[in-house]
Amino acid sequence: MWPKALLAVGALLIGAPAASCAQAEPDLPPVQGYEIVATYPHDPAAFTQGLIVHGDVLIETTGRFPSTLRRVRLEDGAVLQSRDLDLAYFGEGVTEIDGRLFSLTWQNGTGFIWNAADLRPLGQFTYSGEGWGLTDYEARLILSDGTPVIRFLDPKTFAETGRITVTFGGRPVPRLNELEWIDGQIVANLWQQDLLVKIDPVSGRIVGVIDLTEIHPSAERANPADDVLNGIAWDATNRRLFVTGKNWPKLFEIRLTAPEPAG
Repeated sequence: MWPKALLAVGALLIGAPAASCAQAEPDLPPVQGYEIVATYPHDPAAFTQGLIVHGDVLIETTGRFPSTLRRVRLEDGAVLQSRDLDLAYFGEGVTEIDGRLFSLTWQNGTGFIWNAADLRPLGQFTYSGEGWGLTDYEARLILSDGTPVIRFLDPKTFAETGRITVTFGGRPVPRLNELEWIDGQIVANLWQQDLLVKIDPVSGRIVGVIDLTEIHPSAERANPADDVLNGIAWDATNRRLFVTGKNWPKLFEIRLTAPEPAG
């Protein structure tokens, strides 16, 4: 028998019981829990879209109007610097390569380039489809657009250099949102679900699921439909993982626990 957590995850990810997936693909991914290492203040008015660690600060993008790009102090959640996007743009994910920030917008097909040190605008770029989440690895931008497809882009020409379709139990998984690259895997949260998934960047298979359903319970959210998990930041230097959500008053540093056995 598959663990209850995995059965629930299967229903959430693909809209069908995970048991039916188990019949088709026996190697379903393990489900991991977490421990809270530390809790920090987070701006409850921040409709968080993207989150990264940059040196000793966080870089965060927010959506709605005006959307913002901001430098945030971890310890107290203070906004050290902020840039508003034009009201035509709904901000989305962000990542950094060689001192330059790349940020997306939702439905405009327009991205922005910024100086990471002072948020000075450096340029724009275009891409097809919607922009949701963004991360990078080995000089490639990695972009989600709300579909099961994740695209790889050249950060100089913005040409597509590859793509994968993300699957769970052999079935495509949509609503991939905020992205982070962690130890050779793409980690994504799924819009309107309190789950993170670990994605093999070659095959697209989900190889692990992190269950965050209790970290900030829905009953404690002013608007559960909107105030969803969104925001993953990995501090590779100090090996710290941070998560938050849209309009959440807290940001959590977490440590992953051992996976639940599949049987």
